[in-house]
Amino acid sequence: MSIRLLIAATSLLAASVAHASEGQPFYGYAYDLESGKYLYTEVHAPVVEGGREVSSTIHYYAADGALLGSKPLDYRNDPFVPLFRLTLAKEGYVEAITANGGNVEMLKIDGKGKPEKRKSLKKDGLMAADSGFHHLLQTRLPALIAGELLNFRFTVAGQLDSYRFRARKVGEAMFEGKPAVQLLVQADSLLRYLAPDLHLLYDPATRKLLEYRGISNLHDPDSGKAYMARIAYYSAPPPDAPKNLPPLP
Repeated sequence: MSIRLLIAATSLLAASVAHASEGQPFYGYAYDLESGKYLYTEVHAPVVEGGREVSSTIHYYAADGALLGSKPLDYRNDPFVPLFRLTLAKEGYVEAITANGGNVEMLKIDGKGKPEKRKSLKKDGLMAADSGFHHLLQTRLPALIAGELLNFRFTVAGQLDSYRFRARKVGEAMFEGKPAVQLLVQADSLLRYLAPDLHLLYDPATRKLLEYRGISNLHDPDSGKAYMARIAYYSAPPPDAPKNLPPLP
C-alpha cells in the first residue's frame, strides 16, 4: 500500500483564508523536512466571489524554476470535496475528482502509458478531499481550539478510496512573531501505524494556514518517493528561497 497515494492529497495546497478573502495570489515555500533543503515553490491563484473562495489554480515549480505540475480546483459545489485535477507532466501522473454530487467520482493515471482507473464512492457523513481538507479545518478551527476532536472521512483520489481521519489541537507556537495554533491530523485506524502524522500551524484570528509538515504530493524524481516536507506560507520570500521565483499570476 503506497503511503504517497494514501495521503498525498493532504499536503494542503489550498489558499489560506487571509489571501483567499482578498483573491490575491501567493507563494508556498517547500523544504525537505529533515535536511531543510529547498524543494519547490507553490504558486497559488485563488478566485473569490462574495468573500468565498470558489476556485484556485496551483502551479508547482522546482528550485531551478522548472514547472513540475499543476492543479486547478473548483469549490463551488462542495468546499470540502472540491473538483480537481493534479497533473505531474514529466511523469504523466494524474489524480482527480471529476464529480462531487451524491457520489464522489475519482480517477488516477499512475504514469505515462498507464491505464486510467476510476472509482465512485457515495458521500458518507463529514467528508473532505484534497485541499478541501484545509477548508474543513478552517471552518472547525474555533471548535478545535476549544479542545474538540474532529472526525471525518478523507477521500484520496490517488488511492481511489476514503479513510477515517481525526484532527485535534496539540499546542501553541509562534510564526513570524505571531501566535499560532498547532494541529495534529492522523489516521483514525490501523493506518496510523503506516501513514505519517500531519502537523499544521494556523493563525487563530484569521484562520490562515501558516505552515504544514508532512507528506507531499510531489516526490523526489531520483527515488520516486514522496517528499516529507515543511511548507511555509510566509508573508514575504525567505532569504533561502530561489532568486528566480516564478511570477505571481
